[in-house]
Amino acid sequence: MTTAEQGQGAVIVTGASRGIGAAIAEKLAEDGYGVVVNYATDAEGAESVVSTIRARGGRAVAVRADVTAPDDVAGLFDRAQRELGPLAALVNNAGTTGERARIDEQDADHLARLMQINVVGPMVCAKHAVQAMSTAHGGSGGSIVNIASIGAQAPPGIAGFVPYEAAASSPIGRAGRPDEIADAVSWLVSPAASYVTGSDITVSGGL
Repeated sequence: MTTAEQGQGAVIVTGASRGIGAAIAEKLAEDGYGVVVNYATDAEGAESVVSTIRARGGRAVAVRADVTAPDDVAGLFDRAQRELGPLAALVNNAGTTGERARIDEQDADHLARLMQINVVGPMVCAKHAVQAMSTAHGGSGGSIVNIASIGAQAPPGIAGFVPYEAAASSPIGRAGRPDEIADAVSWLVSPAASYVTGSDITVSGGL
């Protein structure tokens, strides 16, 4: 990894202690970014991702922050820039599928929590990202990538999951891998995608 690559700035990946988030964090670290591995509860998983990144010569730090808590989010962005440099990108990956129950069995508190994590949280994170990357605040621009499930567009969905629907099979004949999502994110935050904005990029095996 070259010195130039090491100076690409910081990227925050929410929900990065495992799965897709972890793969994204590891890929962006390989690309030369300093990566904040955000987590809410899985400290062990987040530290494992950080260890993997550092073992490969990358820069990373694990930061606990609940994306539904404004003070946590503010601290997340402050620490990212203080320890890893100017913010280059935000990847809103943290999310939940909600309770597996019929609509008449859904709990209002659980639904409110789902909306806080999947809707309000990413918007609050985006607010801080825009402020950090805005030229008005001394930033030089950057990228925001929101990860979402194709299930929201593919009925009939999974029985019992009221908030989301997901297709049962893929035309490509297999489930996607976390690294395939990570590769797409890598491109989106890179200069190669500098003319891409406000776009939906579907990485779903043809669904």
